[in-house]
Order: sequence, then structure tokens, then C-alpha cells
Amino acid sequence: MVVLRRMVLLAASVLLAVSPAIAVAATAKPKAAAIVTPSLPQPPPLPPEAESLPPPRVYLFRGALGPLFSTGMDRLAERLTEAGLKADVYEFTICRLVAQHAISTYREEPAPIVLIGHSMGGLCSFIFAEMFAEEKIPVSLVVTIDSAQATGNVPLNVERFINIYLSDSVLGGGDVVAEPGYRGHYASFDLKQVKRVTHINIEKSEDIHRQIVDMVKQLPRVPAQAQGDPVPLRYLVPGDALLELWDSGVRLPARAGDTLDRIATQYGVPVWSLAQANRLPESTSLVAGQQIVIPRHLLPAEPAQAAAAAAPRPTR
Repeated sequence: MVVLRRMVLLAASVLLAVSPAIAVAATAKPKAAAIVTPSLPQPPPLPPEAESLPPPRVYLFRGALGPLFSTGMDRLAERLTEAGLKADVYEFTICRLVAQHAISTYREEPAPIVLIGHSMGGLCSFIFAEMFAEEKIPVSLVVTIDSAQATGNVPLNVERFINIYLSDSVLGGGDVVAEPGYRGHYASFDLKQVKRVTHINIEKSEDIHRQIVDMVKQLPRVPAQAQGDPVPLRYLVPGDALLELWDSGVRLPARAGDTLDRIATQYGVPVWSLAQANRLPESTSLVAGQQIVIPRHLLPAEPAQAAAAAAPRPTR
């Protein structure tokens, strides 16, 4: 009887010891394979002193008859101010006076400099940047919006330049190119096929304002020199496309089986942007190792933004 009782207790002990292992084995699920999404080269870490950089100082310039026809500059300044940035709007006629004062301010309190100009205000931004170049002061970002055709080349002290223009515009139409030897970030967007855009409403686009504000806010977090040599971008934006202000391009090798469509999906960019940047038909075949220029933003998009960018966009 005693022996039987011991056998029962021993069997119960074994069951208690084995049951948790059985339960774990029954509920355990195989781990999902990690999905690796390709990413563009990231900017190198900022030096410690850059982490304490003050916010950018933004100077905006209206075109001729600015209070009537360049009111978008005032709205953009408001949005920049709402984002916690120092932003002031001026007439292009006092460009040199403003630049002289800005140089003195920079000497006393250095801060990243951003210049934004519409029409003649774009020409003014270049005069401003050239005056800074004479003082060996860098300009972090220049954005020209349908600048005057008399606008010169991008000065070498400008770290980043974006041109948004209408090549068939009589009042603007400034197809601005970089000075020979320019090694900064360059992107040009011709909107002449976007028929709803004109010289007197191009600077009023809320979407352009949003993207510029985001870019200016990111500047203190990004070094002037990104990983890899920046490739200049020049785009003729399709009439049914949404304008996306890329910072520059980067060259990456294609892999076996890659197509422009597949790369566009991987990096969340439209196929037309790859076709134009690489001067290739959208249906072209790629070979492994072929260098492909891919447009990139100042900073990588957040996961939600990247997913939205990769989603099909409605045509207009």
C-alpha cells in the first residue's frame, strides 16, 4: 500500500514538472522573419558642438509690388514663426541693407542662415548670399520661388539650394544653375506642366510652405556634408504629380532583378523621379551593380510618412 502511494506521488510529480514545458511548447509560435527595408545613406552624427546650434534665422524677400503679389512670403513667415523660428519678410529693394545688418548680427550671434525669395526676391537672396560669401560666412539654405531670370549662379558658400520655378514664366522663369565647382546640395523643380500654378500663386502653396518649414526645422540636425557625394537633381514635374521637395540625390547600385518601379516602391519615390534623375525610360531594364540616382530628403521620413509616400497617389 505504501509502495503504491509512493508510485502515485512520483507520477504526480513527474506530470507537474512536465506540464509547463508542454504548455510552453504548445503556445510557442515560430518567430517571423525580419523584413529588411533598404534605406538611403544616413547623415553622419553631428559633432557635439552642433547639438547646441541655435535655430536658423530666416530672411524672406517679396518680389516687385510684394504687398500685392508676394503675400505668400508673409504667410510662410507666419508659419515659420509658429514653428518657433525667427523669420522676417522684406522688400527686395532693400536687400543690401538687410544683408549688411544680417552680417553684423551673425558676427555677434552666429546661427544658420536661410534665405527665401519670390520673383525679384529670389534675385535678392543671391545678392544676400554673395555678400555673405565675401565675408566667408556660410548660408545653410536658399530657396528661390520662380525667381527673376536675371538671377545668377548658386554661390559656393550656399550649402543647400532649392529652385521652384516655371520655365515658361515671363515674370519669373529663373532656371538657376550652380556655380562651377559647387559641391552643395542642389534640387530644381520646373512646374510649367502644372497648369494650376502661376507666377502670382506659386509662392502661396500651403504644401510648399509645409515642406519648407519642415526642412528649416531639420537644418540644425543635419551636417552640411551628407554621407556620399550629393547628386544634383533637375526635374520637370508632371502635371498630375504632387511636388515633393527633395534635398538632392544619392547614387546606389541596382541589385539583380531590380527595375525602376521596384526601386521606386522600395524607397517611396515616384517612378518618374527615378526616370528623370537617371535619364532612363520608366520600363528600362537594369543590371546588377548599375548606379542609380535616388532622390532623398534632408532627413529620412518617419515610418508612417514613408508608408504614405509609397502608397499610390491620386492623379489630378
